[in-house]
Amino acid sequence: MQERKIIELEGGWSFMEKGITKLKNILEGEEKDQFTAEQYMMLYTTIYNMCTQKPPNDYSEQLYTRYRESFSVYIKERVLPALGSQRDDYLLKELHKRWNNHKVMVRWLSRFFNYLDRYYITRHSLPSLNDVGLIRFRDDVYMEVKKLAKDAMLAAIEKERNGDQIDRSLLKNVLGIFIEVGMGGMDCYDEDFEQHLLAETASYYRKKATVWITEDSCPDYMQKAEDALRMEEERVTNYLHVDTKAKLLQEAEREILEQYEAELLDKEDTGAAALMRDDKKADLARMYRLFSRIPKGLEPVAAIFKKHVEGEGTKLVAQVTEALNTRKEKDAGKPSKDSGSGTQEQTYVKTVIELHDKYLQYVTESFNSSSLFHKALKEAFEAFCNKAVGGLASAELMANFCNTLLSKTSGSSEKLTEDAVEDMLDKVVKLLAYISDKDLFAEFYRKRLSRRLLQDKSASDDHERAVLTRLKQQCGAQFTSKMEGMVTDLQLAREKQQAFESWQRSNSKSSPIELSVTVLTTGFWPAFKAVDLALPQEMVEGVALFKEFYEATVKHRKLTWYYHAGHANIRGNFKRNPIDMVMSTTQAAVVLLFNSEDKLTFSEIRERANLPEEDLVRILHSLSCSKYKILAKEPPTKTPGKTDTFSMNANFTDRMRRIRLPAPPTDERRKVMENVDQDRRHAIDAAIVRTMKSRKVLQHQQLVLEVVQQLQRMFQPDIKQIKKRIEDLIQREFLERDPNQPNTFKYMA
Repeated sequence: MQERKIIELEGGWSFMEKGITKLKNILEGEEKDQFTAEQYMMLYTTIYNMCTQKPPNDYSEQLYTRYRESFSVYIKERVLPALGSQRDDYLLKELHKRWNNHKVMVRWLSRFFNYLDRYYITRHSLPSLNDVGLIRFRDDVYMEVKKLAKDAMLAAIEKERNGDQIDRSLLKNVLGIFIEVGMGGMDCYDEDFEQHLLAETASYYRKKATVWITEDSCPDYMQKAEDALRMEEERVTNYLHVDTKAKLLQEAEREILEQYEAELLDKEDTGAAALMRDDKKADLARMYRLFSRIPKGLEPVAAIFKKHVEGEGTKLVAQVTEALNTRKEKDAGKPSKDSGSGTQEQTYVKTVIELHDKYLQYVTESFNSSSLFHKALKEAFEAFCNKAVGGLASAELMANFCNTLLSKTSGSSEKLTEDAVEDMLDKVVKLLAYISDKDLFAEFYRKRLSRRLLQDKSASDDHERAVLTRLKQQCGAQFTSKMEGMVTDLQLAREKQQAFESWQRSNSKSSPIELSVTVLTTGFWPAFKAVDLALPQEMVEGVALFKEFYEATVKHRKLTWYYHAGHANIRGNFKRNPIDMVMSTTQAAVVLLFNSEDKLTFSEIRERANLPEEDLVRILHSLSCSKYKILAKEPPTKTPGKTDTFSMNANFTDRMRRIRLPAPPTDERRKVMENVDQDRRHAIDAAIVRTMKSRKVLQHQQLVLEVVQQLQRMFQPDIKQIKKRIEDLIQREFLERDPNQPNTFKYMA
């Protein structure tokens, strides 16, 4: 076998230089003929042979060095002179061109010197041929022009920010160089470009914001800010590295939004409060989007929103209170009406519902259902919904509003559809979440419910049950247990009435009057006043018949008759025409006395009807001094007196053939308030005892705190009242004071 001829270093390198020169000429456009396969193989084989010769003729190390130097020579002779004469965009274009040429040169030379990569570089853990090429460009080109390139790119970006068109693809390509020369890291991009970009961005928007805040309205400022931030995001998408996005936006947001938030929100006539006042929902949505970008940026907006809503509600309370006070002045001296049933109070609740709908829409649409704004809305409504409205609590007004919606005769000119009524009731129940005195609402609602059920005034059983279901979900089962019992009771009472009628037919018995009895469970219903009314004979026989039936069919139950809660249908045979009258049982008992007597004095009526004096005054007032004057009174004063004489008003007439007499006026509200106050005392007592029983020993402040926490779901307990109840429980020996620490209590088992 013929021995391979040794290739000397200089001789072999001389041949390689010719190939490298050809490559350089191709890159410079001075030669168009590309390498043929034969030329490529000759160059590759020359390197292969020079690297595989036996020592001392293995020239791998020398070739590796000369490979690296080939780049440096080319850069010094051709690349740097070409770049040195360029500025701005021309510099960037030339740099991009030279970078592309350099990568081509690296690719071809790496092929020629490929054998070095496979063996020599691997064995000695040296940078690869490709890395050597990148390092040469980084050290010899990039380090020389990076500042000029950075300045050129920043200038282009500022031009774009000012509305000029720029070559975005060129910037993207040049920034690619900053990334690639990092050889897997982002140090070059970060230190040589990004840090300067962020500083320039902050400076640019600092100047812009200074002008905008002076010249523009709040909506215009926000529009410019949103446009600017959107453009910065597009900048990242089009040519900046994705990691720059958060940092770039942070700089812009700090200068545009964070620095001027307070001044922007408080701008006179155009700030956040003005936008809410003028219902600028789109601008408020933009405000939310913008200030959600900065730390705690939404808290001032939520505070303004809360203040605005609370202000609107407080203004409404003041308006209705003023109207009620005016009405009270006009009605001074007139007979009092059932509280809370007036138009102003109904309008108040309806307007509160409309306010809630309006600002809930703000929260859901403009403020993206943010929990922060839900909280602000809740606190604002709690602030004004718990204010007294003309001396009346919102809880009472809401109960009366529900009563109006659920009654057959609403008294409103506006007729609502079934769906509208249900929707309105649903909204009232939701408002109840803002009311601290939920127990007060429950008592008023229960009182009104009992009246609707017993007087057959309820417009829909389905609506009644639907409201109770909503209240149960909102406030718990205990809240509605008595009310649900009332509704169920009435259904059972109807069945009991049917059984009574069947019993009469079975036993061939009948009442002289058409009698309907509603049997109720005492624990569910509000307390009724029991009086030993002297019934007319017709009623006595009917009551006796029902007692006989009840005692025959029910064991271990006692009947108590509440005549004040009943009603009677009576036909009055007046001179002009007969009129059917619906009135309370007690009113009927008084009226029927005049079937046998032409005239009766106050004392005679009281004696024959066996009614308390205060009740009789109210009944006679309703019969002789109200809209329907069934009885004539002598003397004809505005209120019944103990010396007055009464007779049947034979000349009474009315255009209606059937009338409902107003119930005797009562101070129902005072009774409800007394019941609630008593229930609260019991609830506070129970909470104190429950807490002390589990804790045994507790300091005064901690005991009060725990009692408040237990009870505030139903009402906001008064601290003074809690102290009184603690003293009462000490006297009743449920608790005792620690003799050494007066502010510490012990539970007495």
